[in-house]
Amino acid sequence: MKQKKCIQAGEKAEDFTLHDQDKKEFTLSKYKGKRVLLSFHPLAWTPVCADQMKSLEKHWKTFEELNTVAVGMSVDSVPSKKAWAKTLDVQHIKFLSDFWPHGAVAQQFGLLREEGFSERTNIIINEDGLIEYLQIYKISELPDIDEILTVLKTLS
Repeated sequence: MKQKKCIQAGEKAEDFTLHDQDKKEFTLSKYKGKRVLLSFHPLAWTPVCADQMKSLEKHWKTFEELNTVAVGMSVDSVPSKKAWAKTLDVQHIKFLSDFWPHGAVAQQFGLLREEGFSERTNIIINEDGLIEYLQIYKISELPDIDEILTVLKTLS
């Protein structure tokens, strides 16, 4: 698999459609007029990824106040995402499944690792579909949710 160059801040985010844990379609372009936080995590059912998604859920109201839709994304299947969201008691944040074609959106953004899962990454896309912020973390590192909220407040 040839790795695509990682998308950069200032670039236009390519549109995509994925299904969430409830089998509902999520199309990026339908959120024009809102910011979108794409929070890529390597795999469901792992401790750091669980903490990353729980931090999104804990701050869902703040995201709403900042005109931002926050979503978690990984290469896991919809049924796995559904069971994981229930286990984590996630009720507000969408968990998007980039399962098939395997990792297509992660690859589109240049974030699919040769191991078959995405980099741990937070991407903020503005109301016009431009990447405003992109941070790739070590796989073992929990993204700092306060940093993301500060960035969103600064951008607002």
